[in-house]
Amino acid sequence: MVTTRKKETMIRNRKLYGVAVLAAAAFYACVPTREIRDENRTVPEQYQNQSIDTVNTGVVQWKEFFKDPNLVALIDTALVNNQELNIIFQQVDMAKNGIQAKKGEYLPFVNLLAGAEVEKVGEYTRNGAVEKNLEIKEGEEFPEPLTDYKVGAFATWELDVWKKLRNEKKAAVFEYLSSVEGKNFMVTQLVSEIADSYYELMALDNALAIIQQNLEIQQNALKMVKLQKQAARATELGVRRFQAEVLKNQSHKYEIQQEIVETENKLNFLLGRTPQHIQRESDNFIDTSIDSIYAGIPSQLLQNRPDVRRAEFELAAAKLDTKAAKANFYPQFTIKAGLGLQAFNTKYLTTTPESVLYSVMGDMVAPLINRNAIKAEYKNATDRQLQAVFEYEKAILNAYIEVANQLSNIDNLKNSYELKEGQVQALTESIELSTRLFQSARVEYIEVLLAQREALESKMELVETKKDQMLAQVHMYRALGGGWN
Repeated sequence: MVTTRKKETMIRNRKLYGVAVLAAAAFYACVPTREIRDENRTVPEQYQNQSIDTVNTGVVQWKEFFKDPNLVALIDTALVNNQELNIIFQQVDMAKNGIQAKKGEYLPFVNLLAGAEVEKVGEYTRNGAVEKNLEIKEGEEFPEPLTDYKVGAFATWELDVWKKLRNEKKAAVFEYLSSVEGKNFMVTQLVSEIADSYYELMALDNALAIIQQNLEIQQNALKMVKLQKQAARATELGVRRFQAEVLKNQSHKYEIQQEIVETENKLNFLLGRTPQHIQRESDNFIDTSIDSIYAGIPSQLLQNRPDVRRAEFELAAAKLDTKAAKANFYPQFTIKAGLGLQAFNTKYLTTTPESVLYSVMGDMVAPLINRNAIKAEYKNATDRQLQAVFEYEKAILNAYIEVANQLSNIDNLKNSYELKEGQVQALTESIELSTRLFQSARVEYIEVLLAQREALESKMELVETKKDQMLAQVHMYRALGGGWN
């Protein structure tokens, strides 16, 4: 008889096991799957017209890259006081807090409970009949209304069978790392913007100095033309033309002064302070040497550029979010347990084991019918993952193109600057030459006027080209991923 019962029990257990296996298989079969293509991380082995050399200026710290102590002091101040950067710091801290929150979700939740309750039930109910007819210690009846006091600890724990919670926690880690790289990218942009404005300010100082020098030359020429008119060797038309040129450059001087004020205030805004003078040495700006920049190889951009690394971490987080969304189709297992003391009178609350309360319960919940919301969330997760793939590929392509553009820009600006230097020298000499010829009545006043105007324009263009060279150095450094370290 015992053997027969054992066989029946074994058969029944096997059937239950088979049903469980079939149910699990059915759940797996009903889970949708969307294939997402892998990201393309390939880049050319070298930049166009560049040799393969791993020496990379992008890894140089910004305090070593910028030699001007005034500029270094400005950047130092901005990295402490800039409001937008400080906002980014708070976002990074919030992302870090998100890791802590996700980490707690796959650990047991334990809560303390203390409560008191008063309840009056109807006599013609099961509980009411028990209270009226049963007596407890020493003939005492249940109190009416019935009170209830409870104290204890109760825990709930969701078993992370499908790694949903752990994937969400890992995704939060990648989101935090992404926010850190976002902060680093913000630093590179801020450093670059400060350097841009600083060099622009120095270029404006030099442009203003050129205008003032040219005004002295033009005012001397105006005096000369007036003397020539008195000697009947020039006309009133020549005097008026020279006066107009002087007035035009005086007006241009005020325009440049306004640009200087606005550029200084832009720098002060980036430094998080009210408008004040920006300390700088602009006298030797035109003679500033242009240091060589080494671009390294394109594959280094994947490690050096904060925006590329940020896109990479966002992609990793999106992949884990997709796995977590897929886990919603599977059964969720929860364990609930409690241990405490319960009695209808506080004097019995510490009487053990009679007042001891304990419970253990396990739940399994699985979506069966109407899973549209879960399907939609899974589809959205896969779409976000595909978006992250495209964002990552776009970041790599953008980084490569930025470096390629700046490499070409630096070479072309170098050639352009050398030609403009020769142009300035030739036109500067033409001013003195035309003035002597005019004094000897061998050329008209218009020749002197044109020589002065062309010399002024060439000097202004030379300053502008020098500024563009300095900015190209900064932009190249930023494109290589420098400025945040």
